Amino acid sequence: MTAFDPSVLLPDDLLDRIRRRAATVDAENVFPEDDLSDLRDAGYLAAFVPTELGGAGLGLAEVSLLQQRLAGAAPATALAVNMHLVWTGVAKVLADRGIDSLRFVQEGAVAGEVFAFGISEAGNDLVLFGSDTVAAPQGDGGYTFTGTKIFTSLAPVWTHLGLHGLDTSSPDGPHLVYAFVPRSDQVVTRDDWDTLGMRGTQSRTTELHGAYAPADRVVRRLAPGPQPDPLVFGIFSVFELLLASVYTGIARRALDLAVETARSRTSKKTGLAYSQDPDIRWRIAEMALAYDALLPQLDALSRDVDTAADHGAMWFAKLSGMKHRAVTAAKHIVDEAMLVAGGSSYFTRNELSRLYRDVLAGQFHPSDPESAHSTVAAAWLGPLGS
Repeated sequence: MTAFDPSVLLPDDLLDRIRRRAATVDAENVFPEDDLSDLRDAGYLAAFVPTELGGAGLGLAEVSLLQQRLAGAAPATALAVNMHLVWTGVAKVLADRGIDSLRFVQEGAVAGEVFAFGISEAGNDLVLFGSDTVAAPQGDGGYTFTGTKIFTSLAPVWTHLGLHGLDTSSPDGPHLVYAFVPRSDQVVTRDDWDTLGMRGTQSRTTELHGAYAPADRVVRRLAPGPQPDPLVFGIFSVFELLLASVYTGIARRALDLAVETARSRTSKKTGLAYSQDPDIRWRIAEMALAYDALLPQLDALSRDVDTAADHGAMWFAKLSGMKHRAVTAAKHIVDEAMLVAGGSSYFTRNELSRLYRDVLAGQFHPSDPESAHSTVAAAWLGPLGS
């Protein structure tokens, strides 16, 4: 089997252009429009789409490598595009299991449409398993959605928003309704993204004022609460593993920058390169040990999703655990890289200072540390009170 080469879809010259823009995007707090345009032209938005529909036909293991590579150039661009890739990845997970309900997502991605992820709500720690957004049936199979979504990445550019809301009015309810709404006057995007890091994602707050999803864009009605539905599994698996991929990519970039610094700086005290300093060598070895541990775990779990491996009740623990380990390892590696680089890394002109701010966002994405530990504890010990 030929090894996958991520440079085919993300060639060096494209990455160089994206990397050169990243500092300006961060400083100006704008969306990386040029990055998206270049990625669209490269076919990146359709990476998960089968070749027979015009896409690249890749699996989660291959797209994970691509996202690691992209994140090493521009973390915010990678994280923003991640949310589109979540939906196209979910479409693949479902199609691989004989469910074709998201074919319109695949066809739209090939046509250049951008799908955003509208699940997070302020104070809603149920995440996928509950919603404060009102989903109102319209009698024609469609639904309107009224509520507020937060951290809506791709806010300035998305063409369709995949979201969920709670239907409490139907006789067979309550049900969580998953659907896609287009941009319209009923969708208001606040210009409120002014954050410490990951500024290019432009993950703004989205107000829904009766936003309408037609019947053919209503993809699931599910009972609230945890369950193994294929859509829920698809969202959880692709979301967690692609997030882990982005932060693994940040970790690799920080490690590379630390190595470059150690080789280029010279100690006034000894006259030797920092790469010959035992303390610096120990720090870089620690970083490499942490980074190397992520790669086989991420590859194995991604391939398990691609091949529909059966981890039973352990799936959610494995997925949330992978995301948690990637984020915590990446944060540790960036911390160590800052120490290797010294005081110069504290200036905003230094790429490490941006990575330092960007990597902090990982702790706020689902599954957050509390949720990840709760999920893993339940998998190994059973639910509380049992």
